[in-house]
Amino acid sequence: MANSRTVLILCGDYMEDYEVMVPFQALQAFGVSVHTVCPGKKSGDSCPTAVHDFCGHQTYSESRGHNFTLNATFDEVDLTKYDGLVIPGGRAPEYLSMNASVVDLVKQFSSSGKPIASICHGQLILAAADTVNGRSCTAYATVGPALIAAGAKWVEPVTPDVCVVDGSLITAATYEGHPEFIQLFVKAMGGKITGANKRILFLCGDYMEDYEVKVPFQSLQALGCEVDAVCPEKKAGDRCPTAIHDFEGDQTYSEKPGHTFGLTATFDGVDSSSYDALVIPGGRAPEYLALNQHVLNVVKEFMNSGKPVASICHGQQILAAAGVLKGRKCTAYPAVKLNVVLGGGSWLEPDPIHRCFTDGNLVTGAAWPGHPEFVSQLMLLLGVQGRKCTVYAAVKLNVVLGGGTWLEPDPIHRCFTDGNLVTGAA
Repeated sequence: MANSRTVLILCGDYMEDYEVMVPFQALQAFGVSVHTVCPGKKSGDSCPTAVHDFCGHQTYSESRGHNFTLNATFDEVDLTKYDGLVIPGGRAPEYLSMNASVVDLVKQFSSSGKPIASICHGQLILAAADTVNGRSCTAYATVGPALIAAGAKWVEPVTPDVCVVDGSLITAATYEGHPEFIQLFVKAMGGKITGANKRILFLCGDYMEDYEVKVPFQSLQALGCEVDAVCPEKKAGDRCPTAIHDFEGDQTYSEKPGHTFGLTATFDGVDSSSYDALVIPGGRAPEYLALNQHVLNVVKEFMNSGKPVASICHGQQILAAAGVLKGRKCTAYPAVKLNVVLGGGSWLEPDPIHRCFTDGNLVTGAAWPGHPEFVSQLMLLLGVQGRKCTVYAAVKLNVVLGGGTWLEPDPIHRCFTDGNLVTGAA
């Protein structure tokens, strides 16, 4: 597992939605600090993202994605503080490749020998920075001519999940390659990712939240887990439309169409005994999945067996309908509090919204900003990472060197429990 590493992600307006959020949250779940910057913007500003999907036309479609909030300022970047660079794709690289400050930053990373991981159209920036000359790389197919003109040894992306490594340079064709892309990047930084050959089942439905299925799905794949996604009345190879739920200043979240998500297994005949854990994404799908008795039976089987169950946002509507929350501590999206309480659960306030909780074999989260905690807590139940703890910040180095996984004490009064170990910061 990667510990004590800090990564920079180079963002821009209309970068691809998945290609920024999946590595951003997956790396944090694995113990990596991640800073996100955009030229001309500062920490706290946001970048609109683009949803690129394949809908049967000659090229990909584009629609509006989430608003991605930056957590650092571009003009304050100090390369010496970072162990690696990630460049998402989408349309942002078209204009970022013309920004002299961006090109200079990428050149400095390349000269330092630190790992650079670039995906899809991100390789346009690599070409502008003259970092691909004589090096093997791939990208989204239409970027090929620019890379060849820049002197790259072009590797054709015969499948959308193709990844290529040449020294410290890692390139991928599309977001479908995220699991290997993230694995290779962590390895290049000197980290180690180990799965344990766990099998995870995702309970999907039409208009589940876009991030809440893709981020944990690909994060677990990056760990080496075998992950299946099923949906009632659908089979392997079918797709589910997703919904983008975002917070844009209204009294409740907005909704926009997301990507379509490909199922990997058939719901009918699912054998819960062959899986080690269950994940339930949120969004609008849980409203109707909670009415399906077969779905409720699957949830009961997992909960009664004591296997890990991780549910986020509106997914807890299914847990409540299945009658498995009685006597359990649970959080959810605040609007789902009534379902949790009526279902016999003890409500835990998600303050701040990214807080997640573990009660026995149950992990619950309130919304997609909590994915790093959500995935990390599920990993712990699966036994695929070391012990987690926090201490006064000055003692962080001791924890990391001792093999622990650092948990940031933010706010300072936060404490954590990992099995029989309770730790606090001050």
